[in-house]
Amino acid sequence: MSNAILDIHDKPKTGQWISLSLQHMFAMFGATILVPQLVGLSPAIALLTSGIATIIFVLITQFKVPAYLGSSFAFIVPIQIATETGGIGSAMIGAMFVSLVYAIVSLIIWKTGYKWLMKLLPPIVVGPVIIVIGLALSGTAVDMAMNIPTADGGSEYSLLHFSAALVTLATAIICNIYFKNIISLMPILIGIIAGYAYSALIGIIDFAPVAAASWFQVPEFLLPGIDYSFQVTPTLLFVMVPIAIVTISEHIGHQLVLGKIVDRNYIKDPGLHRSILGDGIGTFISSLVGGPPKTTYGENIGVLAITKVFSVYVILGAAVFAILFSFFGKLMAVIDTIPTAVLGGISILLFGIIASSGLRMLVDNGIDFGNNRNLVISSVILVIGIGGAKLEFSESFAIEGMALAAIVGVILNLILPGLDKQELDDGTE
Repeated sequence: MSNAILDIHDKPKTGQWISLSLQHMFAMFGATILVPQLVGLSPAIALLTSGIATIIFVLITQFKVPAYLGSSFAFIVPIQIATETGGIGSAMIGAMFVSLVYAIVSLIIWKTGYKWLMKLLPPIVVGPVIIVIGLALSGTAVDMAMNIPTADGGSEYSLLHFSAALVTLATAIICNIYFKNIISLMPILIGIIAGYAYSALIGIIDFAPVAAASWFQVPEFLLPGIDYSFQVTPTLLFVMVPIAIVTISEHIGHQLVLGKIVDRNYIKDPGLHRSILGDGIGTFISSLVGGPPKTTYGENIGVLAITKVFSVYVILGAAVFAILFSFFGKLMAVIDTIPTAVLGGISILLFGIIASSGLRMLVDNGIDFGNNRNLVISSVILVIGIGGAKLEFSESFAIEGMALAAIVGVILNLILPGLDKQELDDGTE
């Protein structure tokens, strides 16, 4: 597909470099700040760590892969569960162990190849788990969009706030459907901006924190041993770690798509082991300072496809801008004042897209639901995940929800008769 205007190692002129890097930063901006807003982390830290993780990823992949790392939506529910059971520090510890899984998988791939991974995580397992991730969040999205908290700790319906959610949602849909240029890749950011402007007009935003904020502000770090104690429980591990099943599969998919766009085989060079390791180390550094887990972003792959600018230096420029923006106190204060209804409005679309992407994976890979084996695996994953099934071994050890669904899906795929070649196409002969 290539026909590159700027290839992987081409350096753009200064003015072009700045504009192209800003495009990439804004493409990932909305999604990257949305995740911490939903789980109670700092948007500034999320921005800072996305820049740092991207730089680490480019270094580990030997300046060969022009990918940007942003906040992962797959971990929203696990982070919320971990936070409820052991505080936000538990979620960060869980993310560190996820990065350890990445490192172990990377090492095994380096020594034995990657075919085993394709067979362990076929589309019939990964697709339904992705659907679960999206649908498990649907109730949260709707509640944020139409309800406001009350003094007694409950919530009540607000048509005024719901209107802000609908304006946000409508704007994002219009950007995504009716624009075919770079605008179509930023529906989250533009939707949030439009929703924020509408919210200001109807008077549901308090601008006092923005006025009080300084222009320069160091992000709020969340450090182990200082802000929380380093305690590991079985429940914590089983809440967070199984989601790596989805994120590793997502990573492979992104590498395949990106490789086709830039006319490279990233599975072989620099190798899947390097790109997964880059993702893992980025996640580790992020969780070490209080940021959400990281993943390569499809939005930025879309920017590459539209602009035909594949330069890793442009990606590195976007990473530097993200780091700089994280110290912009006024901007972070504005992000903190985004109404919950606006976040809910954009989440309705975003979580629906996540669920639909799981369905698309099943369709694209030609999964035959006339085959009872496929029907059983997907059905069990969906009901266990969305229904919130739980295996509780003790008060301190339980496996539930999407983590349990992912584990059961992998086991069913391995033990049911008729295991066939349903692994993802690796793009090679």
